[in-house]
Amino acid sequence: MPDQMLRPIERTVRRLRQEGLSSSEVAWRLRRTPGYVDRVETLSALERPSDGRPDAAAAPPALRPIERCVLKSLEAGSGYPEIAARLRRTPDYVARIEEFANLKLATG
Repeated sequence: MPDQMLRPIERTVRRLRQEGLSSSEVAWRLRRTPGYVDRVETLSALERPSDGRPDAAAAPPALRPIERCVLKSLEAGSGYPEIAARLRRTPDYVARIEEFANLKLATG
């Protein structure tokens, strides 16, 4: 994996190990255990998506529970005042939540 995609600790561990230092010496310098250094070195060699999250490419933008609730209620035919009363919010707030949810769905 290219070094620019690694975290700072991963770059440091790899650099020190490439300089010939043992896991114990690297661990002592970084105030970690030798097992930690070995794990960082092993895991830093694995491929991962460009932004570091394993499911970033496949996951659409997630709606918050309140956004899902508002959209579901609106699809069921409820009005803003009714939903607002159930959620103990104002109808304007419910309308804003709907706008944000639709924006997330449109850009995702």
